[in-house]
Amino acid sequence: MLRVALSQLKTHYRRFIAIGLAVMLSVMFLSATLMVGASTNASLGASIGEAYRNADLVATPRNGNPFSKAAVDAAASSPAVDQSYAERSTYVTFEANGEQFGRLRNAAPAGLEGAELVSGTMPLKPFDVLLDAKTARHLGLDPGSTMELRGSGPEEKAIVTVSGLVQPTNDPFASSAAQLIAGGTVLDAVLGAGTGHSGAQFSGVQFILKPGEDVAAAKEYITHRMEAAGAEGPVLQTAQEKVTATVAMLSGGQDQLTIVLLAFAGVAILVSMLVVSNTFSVLVAQRTRELALLRCLGAGRPQIRGSVIVEALAVGFFASVLGVAAAVGVMSGLVAWAATQPGQTFATLAVPPSAVIAGLLAGTLLTVIAALVPAKAATAVAPLAALRPADDASVRNRRGKVRLVLGAVVLAGGSALLAFGSASVSLEVALLGGAASFIGVLLCSSLFIPAVVSWAGRLASPAGVPGKLAAVNATRNPARTSATAAALLIGVTLVSLMMTGASTARQAFNSTLAETYPVDLAAPTAVGPDAGDAQQALDKIRALDGVSAAALLQPVGRLADGSAPDGGGAIYALGSADASAVLRDAKLRPAPGKAYLPEDSPTGPASITTAAGTVTLDATVLTTRHIPSFVADSTITAGPLTEAPGMVWVKVADSVSGEQVQAIQKNIAAALGVPERTVSGAAIERATFNSIIDVLLLVVTGLLGIAVVIALIGVANTLSLSVLERTRENSLLRALGLTKGQLRGMLAIEAVLVAGVAAVLGGGLGIVYGWLGAQATLGGMADVIPSVPWGQLAAVFGVAVVAGLLASVVPARRAARLPPVEGLATA
Repeated sequence: MLRVALSQLKTHYRRFIAIGLAVMLSVMFLSATLMVGASTNASLGASIGEAYRNADLVATPRNGNPFSKAAVDAAASSPAVDQSYAERSTYVTFEANGEQFGRLRNAAPAGLEGAELVSGTMPLKPFDVLLDAKTARHLGLDPGSTMELRGSGPEEKAIVTVSGLVQPTNDPFASSAAQLIAGGTVLDAVLGAGTGHSGAQFSGVQFILKPGEDVAAAKEYITHRMEAAGAEGPVLQTAQEKVTATVAMLSGGQDQLTIVLLAFAGVAILVSMLVVSNTFSVLVAQRTRELALLRCLGAGRPQIRGSVIVEALAVGFFASVLGVAAAVGVMSGLVAWAATQPGQTFATLAVPPSAVIAGLLAGTLLTVIAALVPAKAATAVAPLAALRPADDASVRNRRGKVRLVLGAVVLAGGSALLAFGSASVSLEVALLGGAASFIGVLLCSSLFIPAVVSWAGRLASPAGVPGKLAAVNATRNPARTSATAAALLIGVTLVSLMMTGASTARQAFNSTLAETYPVDLAAPTAVGPDAGDAQQALDKIRALDGVSAAALLQPVGRLADGSAPDGGGAIYALGSADASAVLRDAKLRPAPGKAYLPEDSPTGPASITTAAGTVTLDATVLTTRHIPSFVADSTITAGPLTEAPGMVWVKVADSVSGEQVQAIQKNIAAALGVPERTVSGAAIERATFNSIIDVLLLVVTGLLGIAVVIALIGVANTLSLSVLERTRENSLLRALGLTKGQLRGMLAIEAVLVAGVAAVLGGGLGIVYGWLGAQATLGGMADVIPSVPWGQLAAVFGVAVVAGLLASVVPARRAARLPPVEGLATA
């Protein structure tokens, strides 16, 4: 029987192509996921290792407290040490095309300095600094440029000269800000340590040992000397040990990412199993006569079952090898591309054994497991029942009824758990209920999917005979139709779930943010501005790209009793038109005769001093402190106060990114002539959150797209195999007058019906799951109102239908190319 199985693979290899593709894609996903985690850690280790590449030993504080100069000197004077470098660092600000943020550290001795000089010279004078070339290029600085570095205090500053430019570091602890390197004099100035640094503190020490020194003995000796000088438990490690420990500390989030990616790989594997099982079921049904003949010739049931398992084992293993190889190829390409990007020169490919072994085992096992039921079905036919295949599970037999009852119970229980988890804002319960209810949906799919496809088939009636035949053929084998549609249903449901959940979460976040931060950006004007100048500045702001609206508010009063949270701030006049244009919170509109005060203000009437005297108004205390006190412009008409600054409120477009918001802030500050730090608001938070949602949705949709592609392979394969089953029937239709075009149209409509129904049902389930999931996740933080992204869901439906149509092209071409006489002669 082994030779029979291998001959089947050799003779009918085309029938197994779809199985191989489905398994290969799922294995590629799984192996690539494991390689992502390993490669990220390897790249992280290479980038962190840059800081210690010349060191033999590294000393770091065990409890996080920095080393004293005495401890550093004691270690440096050790007989085993040739060179040492004790690092000091701090964060500074400096003016260069606006206020900038940088990390300043002390320069290391030549043997331990990791910075590579690009141009200029190393620091030769006390107030020389090195600057990374990327920041210099961005800010237009060159060797010879001067700037003032500022520490945390007003006296902690130093005017420095850029002596040279260095390659930007890849160290994740230092690469997020401008990188500056200087001597101890500059560090003392910005840290306020005065001349010398006897009281300086150091975050770590690197050592180069003398030739021939034993590393273990040097560790012990240096540790003893540092502890004797007052250091509390210094940790001495080799450079590699330090890198390994740091990577382990930082890779906790990466492990979580790997777990999330493995969950998506599991979805792809599940869909692959459905495709493989469905395909083997069709193959076994096609070979009923052959298998019965083998039984008549003496083959036992175990031998028949074993031949099908051997076929699955061979196909699964070969496809798994291709999947692992494809994963290596994809990851190699990604790493090569990443290495060309700025700041990613240490991108490293790592292929852990687990990625290879897990890929081979998972692909082979999923194929064998998926083939078990079809293999059992292959032995269910009596030897003489060659012309009658075994019935699939349906509502008319015992197996189908048991499956439906079980599915209904699981669906009901899961739905109840999902509803409870959503109402009680319990994500864990909701996830369990959602998974259970979806399993129930899949178990019951053989009941409702054929019925829906049959109903949808009526829509194909205007297509004439091809449409009517397609509707009949699509429901001829309900079990096969259900399995084919279910594979696509999984992918579409998950994609729709993510789209609906993301849209609902975005709306909930924006609604909460609008209540807390009603104004996107706010900036003061100069005290007592000229009205014409202020209006000109406002016009400039309104003309900026990304600005939707802007309003100028003049101070018309001040709380007489100083009872505002800030000790008594100005009260501004806000017009109703301006309020509608710039305020995010639609409920926040000033009414005449009332004063609106920030959160934590005293309740009761507010006494307000104006240019014409004191007035008392009913006060409404808002639920946010991120907005100044204001009244309607018709409430106080005495004119603006000249001793208080005006205020400009700006609303930015919903589509702007965080970088665009920063550019808008700079332009607003320039237009008003005020420092950039005085322009504040929640626009960056909103833009950043929306960007994160967009990126996550794009990534998740791409990951789930692999499952959809696998499912569509199943649609094409099922159609191909059904075409082989109906060879004589299709040839008879051709002989009776059905044209090639009508035959192709019939198969196309059949594929579109299955794909379209799966897309519609998946979209509906995704909307429900997405909304309830968002409620379970965010219900305790904000009011969750369903937000359905109809445009995105319509795109998913369109892609599914078009993909189903494309999946029918090859089977339809093969069916139309066969001459009717040849097809009728097929046994």
